[in-house]
Amino acid sequence: MAGEQRVAVVTGGAGAIGSAIVTALQESGHRTVVLDRAGDIPCDLTSEHSAREAAAAVLARHGRCDVLVHCAGAFDAMPLGDLDLARWRDLMAVNVEASLWLAQSFTPGMAERGFGRIILISSDGQWSPPDANFLPYVTSKAALLGLMRTLAVTFGGDGISVTAVAPGLTDTPLARAVVEDGAIEAVVRTQALKRPLVPSDTAHTVAFLASDGAEALTGQVLVVDGGVHMR
Repeated sequence: MAGEQRVAVVTGGAGAIGSAIVTALQESGHRTVVLDRAGDIPCDLTSEHSAREAAAAVLARHGRCDVLVHCAGAFDAMPLGDLDLARWRDLMAVNVEASLWLAQSFTPGMAERGFGRIILISSDGQWSPPDANFLPYVTSKAALLGLMRTLAVTFGGDGISVTAVAPGLTDTPLARAVVEDGAIEAVVRTQALKRPLVPSDTAHTVAFLASDGAEALTGQVLVVDGGVHMR
């Protein structure tokens, strides 16, 4: 790896947290590739075929993926009675399944080079779900941790670490559009650190996990929520 610029692939890199992650990784020396509907490589993450095609395009254009960050996340909120199979499957496809298809595509090259980082963006809501209307979202984010731990065991011998970041409620345009007025301020009052969470909080944590300073970390989730959950 000496002298070679690492390539970081970020799903959902067009969103507030995703774009902050892209910036943080660029500032730490990575060449970044965004997989999103309007990304560097357009991708529909509800589709296994599209996810695999996007991964192939990354390898064709850049020759490698050293760091995979799965930040894309469908954030649907709906009453339990309105939930149907199509909406459930689309959310699970974006939030969970896409990361698996991309990992399948990128880990052979990571293993060949003896280095790789997979970082999954979860949520602290899985430990205290805010509302029954977020059942699919919370379930998907909890599923990522099971995937993370299993992949960590699977690929540790190849020099690939797999970790997760669980942000708390972060002040983004999407969050403001989905949660009730005053919800972000109410969560801040429950935090040990009394200030709103911003996208760079998650982004800087991801950049650390992608760095050489995190080489002994795998199978772990770092909770970035200002101290709401102390684990």
